[in-house]
Amino acid sequence: MLDIQKRLHPLFYILLSLPSSAMGFALSIQIAALSWILSTKYNLPIDEIGLVWAAGPIAGIFGQVIFGIVSDKVWFWGGRRRPFILIGGVMAALSLLALPSIGVISSALGLDGILLIAVTVALTLDLSINIGFNPTRTIIADVTPEGQPRTKGYTWMQTISGTLGMMAYVISAIFGNYFLIYVGAALVLLLSVLPPFFIEEPRQLKQLEGESGPRQFGFRKVMMSIQPLWGFALYALYSIPARLLEFNGGHPWVEYICLALTIGLMAHTLLLKETGKSAVEAGEIGFRKVLAAHAFTWVGIQTMFVYMFAFVRHRMPALGDFEMGQVVSVSFLVFNGVAAVLPAFVLEPITRKIGRVRTHLFCMVIMAAGYGAIWMLGNSPLAIFVLMGVLGIGWAATVSLPFAIMSQKVDKSRMGLYMGLFNLSVVLPQLVASLGIGVLIENTPDKGVIFIVSAVSLAISAFAWALVREEVEGREQMERSDIPMT
Repeated sequence: MLDIQKRLHPLFYILLSLPSSAMGFALSIQIAALSWILSTKYNLPIDEIGLVWAAGPIAGIFGQVIFGIVSDKVWFWGGRRRPFILIGGVMAALSLLALPSIGVISSALGLDGILLIAVTVALTLDLSINIGFNPTRTIIADVTPEGQPRTKGYTWMQTISGTLGMMAYVISAIFGNYFLIYVGAALVLLLSVLPPFFIEEPRQLKQLEGESGPRQFGFRKVMMSIQPLWGFALYALYSIPARLLEFNGGHPWVEYICLALTIGLMAHTLLLKETGKSAVEAGEIGFRKVLAAHAFTWVGIQTMFVYMFAFVRHRMPALGDFEMGQVVSVSFLVFNGVAAVLPAFVLEPITRKIGRVRTHLFCMVIMAAGYGAIWMLGNSPLAIFVLMGVLGIGWAATVSLPFAIMSQKVDKSRMGLYMGLFNLSVVLPQLVASLGIGVLIENTPDKGVIFIVSAVSLAISAFAWALVREEVEGREQMERSDIPMT
């Protein structure tokens, strides 16, 4: 074990953050380039671009859960998470190289139209990212003590990842998206393959207080753990085949049923009491509350990610394709720049004073207000850049603090599984944004609806986070020192 790992030196937190940052960098490249390429080079309409983006959540549903479960139970190549980080990194780098060649691949296969190939390439890229993302985040929980050291691990993760994401948008804005793809593929490969060999993983993972042995975690248990997400899952089961088979049928009642189910299950979950429960039961309830609160965050964020280009094109029609791409890239540059600075240097110190949950709640309120401000004031590049900086506060919290909050509530020996289930609160809402909201935006003349949806979603998320219970630091200290709690 390296001395910096033994002492939890800041250099170790940086090293530990690099593999996750590599996966985040690949995602930043996808955000910067995919919609732009599909819109400007292949002239796909908004709803079909949303269908392509749906490949990512589909990959996340299966990839992160499956590889999370497997990585909890295996040990090879000198680690539990290391093998999947290496495989995911190599596959992500290769998949990035396919993005500029969607048309070439389609022609080589003799296909008329590029939608199927675009979906396939996006699915392969997202599956690669998801193979790596779960273990790169889970390994942080494996090798850091609970409490503030773990919060520090996840905030440093976002600081490094945000810095790289910012660099992606700088490259895109200055040199263009094609240059970004080729440089990014090399960087993703380097940062995902080398660091895992310098991180020593524990052979045994600590169980949650109150666990006496291996616990069966079958399909029923998994479904109960993700109960707040059933409405999102039901919508995905309906909308994906409906879109692929072009069976739209004019049945908005399906959406209404899914929305009512989601609201009902979220309300039920958030009103559950954790006090008076065993550590295991309280942890399960706390985990479900985090899923409920986090899900609506991603409805709003994914809506912005996928359809930002449509908003810019609608509000600033005088811009050409290249200039529109530059505005989007600079917007996300500012967005990620703020998110790179805040987690380790601002948010983590604030969590020591007011707690992780309350800090995250305040950031969600700010993000909701920022989305509303873009809808009202986002009529020029400068206004969008400034307001994207405000949104960066919420983004900084979203990709750092929920991981630390969630990891305190679950069985540590099944962290890969829980990290995969937690990711469902990201990918299932993403499907709603990519499929259902895409149709809404396509059929709405005023593309400002993009930020109305985002603002409402973040406001709901903020309300839900207000009902999530903060872990007591004293309890964490006792668990770290294996002192039985009374």
